[in-house]
Amino acid sequence: MGIALILSIITVLVRWIFSKRRGAISYDSSDQTALYIRMLDVRVRSQVGFEPERRGSHPYLGVDFRTLHSRAESAGSIPARRIRRLFSFQRHLLSSRLLRGAPHLNTLHILDEDYCGQAKCMLEKVGTWNFDIFLFDRLTNGNSLVFLTFHLLNQYGLIELFQLDMVKVRQFLVLVQEDYHNQNPYHNAVHAADVTQAMHCYLREPKLAQSLTSFDILLGLLAAATHDLDHPGVNQPFLIKTNHYLAALYRNTSVLENHHWRSAVGLLRETELFSHLPAEDSLGIERQLGSLILATDISRQNEYLSRFRTHLDENSLCLGHSSHRHFSLQMALKCADICNPCRPWELSKQWSEKVTEEFFHQGDIEKKHKLEISPLCDSEANTIASVQIGFMTYVVEPLFAEWARFSDTRLSQTMLGHLGLNKASWSAMEPEASGSSEEGESEPTRATEEPSSRALSQGSQES
Repeated sequence: MGIALILSIITVLVRWIFSKRRGAISYDSSDQTALYIRMLDVRVRSQVGFEPERRGSHPYLGVDFRTLHSRAESAGSIPARRIRRLFSFQRHLLSSRLLRGAPHLNTLHILDEDYCGQAKCMLEKVGTWNFDIFLFDRLTNGNSLVFLTFHLLNQYGLIELFQLDMVKVRQFLVLVQEDYHNQNPYHNAVHAADVTQAMHCYLREPKLAQSLTSFDILLGLLAAATHDLDHPGVNQPFLIKTNHYLAALYRNTSVLENHHWRSAVGLLRETELFSHLPAEDSLGIERQLGSLILATDISRQNEYLSRFRTHLDENSLCLGHSSHRHFSLQMALKCADICNPCRPWELSKQWSEKVTEEFFHQGDIEKKHKLEISPLCDSEANTIASVQIGFMTYVVEPLFAEWARFSDTRLSQTMLGHLGLNKASWSAMEPEASGSSEEGESEPTRATEEPSSRALSQGSQES
């Protein structure tokens, strides 16, 4: 009886640890068998008695990324979260019944259904550029990524076409949403939902809609939903100078993007979403998903932009070739990732404030630990306006100008119009517009040239 009791306790403890969600789920890219190394994050390690690793001139700070950007919460916040999760489960049951054509019998959660009704009305206009993802997130009770991505997969007919198990799809999307750190002001599940909605808008553009296959669309939506998965709320330079294990694992190269990709692959395998497909096809999906996510590395911005410009200059982009279609998906995801400056002002401004808050918080941590402050993260040397003006001028405008050449549509002109108006609005808020523009030039330029510029990439999304 004693041994049985001990085994039961160990089983419960293991389940509890993994219920807290893992940190990195990664594998060595040189291992063709994709052997996974499951690594517990700092929060879980500290709870089970492990000390953070310390090495190098700047020992690992032991920063808990799960609470890095969190604010003090009242004692009632935990029950509130449980209520939210309960409502989410109720919505899952309701939507599952509706999708399967089953009659709705339960009438106990009227308020919850009212909110679902409003969210459903919003989804009817999910392809419009002024889609308010913040409102949609409130209407779905903080579950915008799950509801929006599931809706799009169903709307494109991908669930039926690829014979995906709806329960597994739901499980996968819930785990993806949970693995985003919603304490992050910017790099959270709402940002992922926003990028997924933007990707949907681009996929509907005539040039892509006429050429992309269903497989391309599936990849594009999955990449958009997972492109910042498990983002710690700090940039690559921070991870490198604090000797974080992820920086060592990925050899200081596209650290965050590699982690996002490997984390997504881990969840795909954990949920067995594509287990019914031949192994070769599943591995192909994982590799191409990685190719899309890695393209969001801002340090490679000039590389992708130059290649895109060359294709357009030479009129050599043939979407009949699978490699060219994949490249167009990479460019679409890059645009979706940094499209915030091209949104209407009332949406763009909120994203700009959120990303700058995240940057400045990182800068405050760097100051506290006497580390070199990363570009754009010094609240004393930068303002929201100066950061945005520089980012728009040197990162966003060149990319979207080429995208408009590729897809000269009403949407492209609308995005460029918003970009110009938003830049003018920020310039009006900056007393020394010309001076700040020069300062912005050096930082974003440096950001596009150094891997450390991941801060910009993040800002780019959110701008």
